[in-house]
Amino acid sequence: MLTTVILPLMLALGPQTPSPAPAQTEGPVAVTTGEGVVKLAPDRVWVSIAAESRAKSPKDAQRANADAMKSVLDRMKALGLPDDAIRTSGYDLQPEFDFANGKQTLRGYLARNSVEVRVDEISRAGDVLDAAVGSGATNVSGVRFDLKDRSAPEREALRSAVADARKRADAAAAGAGMKVDRVIRIEEHRSISPEPRPMMMARQSMVADAGAPPIVPGEIEVRVSVTLTSSIK
Repeated sequence: MLTTVILPLMLALGPQTPSPAPAQTEGPVAVTTGEGVVKLAPDRVWVSIAAESRAKSPKDAQRANADAMKSVLDRMKALGLPDDAIRTSGYDLQPEFDFANGKQTLRGYLARNSVEVRVDEISRAGDVLDAAVGSGATNVSGVRFDLKDRSAPEREALRSAVADARKRADAAAAGAGMKVDRVIRIEEHRSISPEPRPMMMARQSMVADAGAPPIVPGEIEVRVSVTLTSSIK
């Protein structure tokens, strides 16, 4: 489904302000901004899975954590996930302390290994999460949805954004009793989407026997905006 969002426009009558850009013209111009949005269902999901282990010594914590994560990874591969769908996203080994009466006492060490798993079939996401927790993962978080290929929807959104800006240029020119002569410049505005907030957080003690959690992907928006400069007469 394609949705266009109306954005503010500016009509400039009179000589165009000098610009270092190569495309320039004499006479009045209309500068309009258009946006195109394509909404579609995601076909890929990413999830962060972690295993935490505690022990009195760093070596024991590290060993226990390696065993726990190996169990998780073996379970992921048993589900048929390819090797390139699993990547390490973080590893941490740090001391933990107790504080009492103003004193700090070493309690032990915490080892934490995190991996990011790509699931190319949305319908299998719940089973992957359930299997991860059941095999020793202590933390599941950061579920986020994505598209395998963004190129086609991006081009569709770009065409819509340009068409939107052109219609607005025609309307602006008509409002001034003029019409668009030609398009001088089209500028595409790109932005990096913020990282999605974690959709869920699961602890082994809470969900180990709860079964596969429901995963609702919703829709992804592919958004493109442009600025169009047209000469009018």
